[in-house]
Amino acid sequence: MRKIFRATSVLSLALTAVAALSFTDASFALEASDETPESEIFVDPALVADDESNPAIVFGERQEVLAEIPQDVVESDRLANGEIDGDSDDNGSFINDGAQSLRQLVRQQSVDGPLDPEMQCLAGTVYFESKGETLQGQLAVARVVLARVESSRFPDSICGVVFQRSQFSFVRGGKMPPIRTGQRHWRNAVAIAKIAMNDGWESPVEGALFFHARYVSPGWRLKRLATIDNHIFYR
Repeated sequence: MRKIFRATSVLSLALTAVAALSFTDASFALEASDETPESEIFVDPALVADDESNPAIVFGERQEVLAEIPQDVVESDRLANGEIDGDSDDNGSFINDGAQSLRQLVRQQSVDGPLDPEMQCLAGTVYFESKGETLQGQLAVARVVLARVESSRFPDSICGVVFQRSQFSFVRGGKMPPIRTGQRHWRNAVAIAKIAMNDGWESPVEGALFFHARYVSPGWRLKRLATIDNHIFYR
């Protein structure tokens, strides 16, 4: 009797296992069936609107940005690549592109745009003292002003030297007369001032501290250096 019960139990367990396997296969078949409808995904429009209005998300169109490269950057690149020789400083676009003469160097300078007060004072002195003379004569006048700045006997700024009392006859009442900046003489004076400020060309009267017109005889007991155009220069 006990053996029959054991046989019956074994048979019952076997049938249970078969039934379980059949159910599992049926489940797998149901999941893989082409007849099983696909689930649809629903998106709440309110959630989409909230997401688009989120300030952390920025939408924009791709745009091409065009920008002009500044001239000073272009010149710096040319200098770095050895395309031109020269030096530049804070007085604005002084360039020496292999000039073989002072006239060539003057032509290379940019004279447009505003000038700082020191450059204005130097260019104004060149203009009023020597605008009708050669470029060498104009450079000599500019170098005298700069030599005075370096001397302890005179003020230590260009404008201080130019407006020092009883030094330059064109200064009246501590002021410089109006300048017609559209003239060629003024453009040359600005170029000469830039060259002088940057030691761009050597003057034949380097170190001179004084000059006067040839038609006067002040009787100075100074070392005479040279006569250039209408001026005699002394140290």
